[in-house]
Amino acid sequence: MSSFDHRRQFASDNNAGCCPEVLAALRDSSPGHLVAYGSDAITAKAKDAFRELFETDCETYFVFNGTAANSLAIGSFCSRHHSVLCHRHSHVESDECNAPGFLNQGLRIVTVEGAEGKIDLGNFQEALRGRRDIHSSQPRVVSLTNTTELGTLYRPNEIAELADLARSHALAVHVDGARFANAVASAGCTPAELSWKAGVDVLVFGGTKNGLAFGEAVVFFNNQDSSDFVYRMKQSGQLASKMRFLAAQWLGLLSDGKWLAYARHANAMAEKLYSQLSQIQTVKILFPREGNAVFAKLPEPVVAGLYEVGWRFYSDVGPGGGARLMCSWDTTEADVDQFVADVRGVA
Repeated sequence: MSSFDHRRQFASDNNAGCCPEVLAALRDSSPGHLVAYGSDAITAKAKDAFRELFETDCETYFVFNGTAANSLAIGSFCSRHHSVLCHRHSHVESDECNAPGFLNQGLRIVTVEGAEGKIDLGNFQEALRGRRDIHSSQPRVVSLTNTTELGTLYRPNEIAELADLARSHALAVHVDGARFANAVASAGCTPAELSWKAGVDVLVFGGTKNGLAFGEAVVFFNNQDSSDFVYRMKQSGQLASKMRFLAAQWLGLLSDGKWLAYARHANAMAEKLYSQLSQIQTVKILFPREGNAVFAKLPEPVVAGLYEVGWRFYSDVGPGGGARLMCSWDTTEADVDQFVADVRGVA
């Protein structure tokens, strides 16, 4: 028997394994020789799959991880004197070790406040009014996270409102969509309606959190914006020689709407967890459940007791210092029921 602990947890959707469709796609793409660095038929087919998904002639690039994807996508619009505006609790600000500034020399991150992890339009306006020409970094990109780091959702009308203001000040709109699939599932709209139709210029479509082994897709909705992106990929070590293995995973995930089915399932498990925890008097729910995350304040003895019986999760996340409980594409109802039973048992 394997010595590895395969117990499903609520610590992160990064911890989940590959969905079967992705494993099958990787297996099918392995035999034989194909041209390297993305000039192969599998990568071309995956790019076409994104065009079909988004109902437009977008240009898609496949990179290894979200930190590089966000940093390179943002940098495509920026010069050394530019800044990117993002929420204080965005991944770009709090969890990427200033990779945007490292990969784009001189780029500055400027935070904007807003409730429940979303940029507030008034605060966004204030940030744009407060800039000083020549003597300060000039805003060039606004970065939105959907779903947010606090598990909340930007709906199409909210994105459009922010995008209109951004465009009036010559800012590009970037979306960190590490959980974009969950956002689409929650919003009940099409990927197009939650991206370019709402004014998004570039989207990082997350795959790792939705069943891929590794890799994210960077989707540009205006091909001119991506004219030198492949050079950025090469210089940053993100241009895979065997690109077909990054691309093929997407063919497996996008086939027959599996990406959306898995996201809907993860969201449904989070809703079940949210509903059950809400009924426990000692548990305080911190934010609305709009994706596959539940944020809850658990008493410290309960956290300790859950860890003692084998559960793992982040217990001090975001404002309020609550537990972040992430559901994944493979989370089961039994997982949720057992976790809640253990919460009650140690409470």
